[in-house]
Amino acid sequence: MRRVLPLALAGLAVGIALGLLVGWVLWPVRYTNTAPAQLRQDYRTEYVLMVAAAYHVEGDLEAARARLALLDPEQPARPVRELAETLIAEGGRETDIRTLVHLAEAMGATTPSMLPYLGGTP
Repeated sequence: MRRVLPLALAGLAVGIALGLLVGWVLWPVRYTNTAPAQLRQDYRTEYVLMVAAAYHVEGDLEAARARLALLDPEQPARPVRELAETLIAEGGRETDIRTLVHLAEAMGATTPSMLPYLGGTP
């Protein structure tokens, strides 16, 4: 029994080390075609900005709603509203804010903080 315990612990340590080597170095997980709702927050922000930019170019509100519904199926306008308010509060780029506010207005999701950005083009 005295010889079995050290061998079992050594085998366990080698197994863990090999598992980590295989999982992290040799064959790490690669995500492709990930749903927008699964993205990190910084990528979600970029996604919402891209949807707003696409709406600005295409003018297709239904396409924008469908794209945003991938983030929040029940309230597709919420990510746009929240990001616009965040950028306004943090002093973000004015072109991004105007593009987001333009989409929020089309979706009926404007807030008082967005009113100064409603005039003019994004």
